[in-house]
Amino acid sequence: MATEKGVVGKLGIDTAWVKTVKSSSCKSCASRDSCAEGGGGKQMEVEAINTIGAQIGDEVLINVATSSFVKATFLLYVFPILCMIAGAVIGQNYGSSLIGLEGSDASVLFGFAFFFVSVVIVKIYGNKLGKNNEYRPRIVKIVRHG
Repeated sequence: MATEKGVVGKLGIDTAWVKTVKSSSCKSCASRDSCAEGGGGKQMEVEAINTIGAQIGDEVLINVATSSFVKATFLLYVFPILCMIAGAVIGQNYGSSLIGLEGSDASVLFGFAFFFVSVVIVKIYGNKLGKNNEYRPRIVKIVRHG
């Protein structure tokens, strides 16, 4: 489980926005420079499930399940590449009979088509997973009351 420390900045319904500082675990992340939460700076603001009743100003520990993180990473990075490779192979082998293009032209066309379809699938499935509490950060402990 990945655990980070932060300060509650604002509250929502059963959630809290926690301000954290990018830690050493961020350094090894492939998305560290383009992190949507971080805005490219040192601080991040993350919406976390707040079942323990943390209040604004409290220093808290937030947790993201590692297995959920690995599944989401696979969906985001590996699945589109596998789809693109599958599309290229299908285009190479069946392109001439399906659309009349030969060899590499069909391979490129099918590869990109499969890639773009996979991006749409990732977007739809990612939105669905985002509503699942298993894939959302959770406040697990109040370290210090603010």
